[in-house]
Amino acid sequence: MLPRSGDVLHVTRAASVQFLRPITFRVIRVLDWPTYDGWLWLDGYQLNASGDAVSRRSIFVQQAGLTQLRAATVPRQHTARSRRPVNRAPIAVG
Repeated sequence: MLPRSGDVLHVTRAASVQFLRPITFRVIRVLDWPTYDGWLWLDGYQLNASGDAVSRRSIFVQQAGLTQLRAATVPRQHTARSRRPVNRAPIAVG
């Protein structure tokens, strides 16, 4: 599972030894930085117990060690609405 923007992940020691204490992490983006095979740089927010962002972080983790708590919502289909034409008549100045 490759994380995507909006996913909420549970990051534990299985993802990297730096996470002795697990964190909840909301992904902003997967960074396109060179890494070892199976590792990722993620940019996002560390969340507290109530789901509020407490700090922005970039983390280096093993993809196989990530657990997805909540998937990003699927964006709505764009619905085109007809727009009213704009009146572009000249105006008198002075």
